[in-house]
Amino acid sequence: MDEFTRECLAIDVGRKLNSEDVLERLADLFIRRGTPTYLRSDNGAEFTAKAVREWLSQLGVKTLYIEPGSPWENGYVESFNGKLRDELLDREIFYTLHEAQVLIERGRQHYNRFRPHSALGYRPPAPEAIEIAPPGISSLPLAGAQALT
Repeated sequence: MDEFTRECLAIDVGRKLNSEDVLERLADLFIRRGTPTYLRSDNGAEFTAKAVREWLSQLGVKTLYIEPGSPWENGYVESFNGKLRDELLDREIFYTLHEAQVLIERGRQHYNRFRPHSALGYRPPAPEAIEIAPPGISSLPLAGAQALT
């Protein structure tokens, strides 16, 4: 989750995800979006693994771990997780892992491109078409991924 744009950058779906999966996803995101200043995460084993900490340190990415039992320290992700659960996960029965991957990716795309966000003036975080400002009005610069959660 990009804390600035509120865009959900990726959701990996698997029976089990480990630190290697985290490194693979982060490397992909860093190549596509640039290296963030910091990465906020919970204290799960896959994020606190020595390999992940060392890799982030080599890239100069600071880590901000939330305190155990303090979900408000990661409010954007907690809000997204609640919406994902309410609007998708609680409404679907996934019969295969592939079905879950496809439907969850479709839900992520909907969240980013179509679902209005009150904090963003009821606009989606990553619409497919950028609104062109009328003459005489400067448009907002595009924001890069400054923080990943």
